[in-house]
Amino acid sequence: MRSIALALVLLMALPGLAATPDELSAMDALYAKRADGAVVKQLGETLNKALQAAPEDFELLWRSARLLQWQADGATDAKTKKSFGKQAWEMGDRARKAAPGRVEGHYFSAAGIGSYSQAVGILTALGEGLEGKYNERLDTAIKLDSGYDFGAPLLIKGRYYYELPWPKRDLQKSGALYLKVLAAHPGNLRAWMFLADTLLAKGEEKKAHEAILKVFEGSVAYDPAEGQRVQAQAKAVRARIEEKLK
Repeated sequence: MRSIALALVLLMALPGLAATPDELSAMDALYAKRADGAVVKQLGETLNKALQAAPEDFELLWRSARLLQWQADGATDAKTKKSFGKQAWEMGDRARKAAPGRVEGHYFSAAGIGSYSQAVGILTALGEGLEGKYNERLDTAIKLDSGYDFGAPLLIKGRYYYELPWPKRDLQKSGALYLKVLAAHPGNLRAWMFLADTLLAKGEEKKAHEAILKVFEGSVAYDPAEGQRVQAQAKAVRARIEEKLK
């Protein structure tokens, strides 16, 4: 009886059972189809249910943060972007606490802060002291794996330098980081779009036009949902460039 009681105590002390490799693979398969809103809803419900059983499971935490950041990035109104950005930030923080030596938690927490900051306005975010929190997480992600997800950590660092207000803004650093990403991942369509934005801000309209055309000429096969989203977002960038070229 004593051994049974001890076993029960130990079992109750353990966190919920972690997701199996097959379950994680199924979640990743759903994430690949995230261009479909119904799939996003299904995956969100699946992750939330799994996290109720295993709230400290790193593999679930970072996947949840990834999905929340996808929703934040696609949000068309500030209130929704702010909400999803804050949730991605918080879920990413839980993930980086669970596995500080892995890149995913640090990256998605930083990305969530970025989305939140875009929603509330960069000046407001700076006033809230988010710059230090953003860079702390992102710089850690870059140190751990700058090539993660087709160079995503370097990509959003470049966007950080682009979106900062004067005198903090640094278009040279922004462009250099995009070129570094593209040297390793030439098919990264978001890098081409961001590069076009930076070149336009520098007054280099012709080069910006060459960069934005890469978005529409490129393949989305590396990540169809991401590629299709970028091509849709890039239409506005192309319109601004073509207006300057008139």
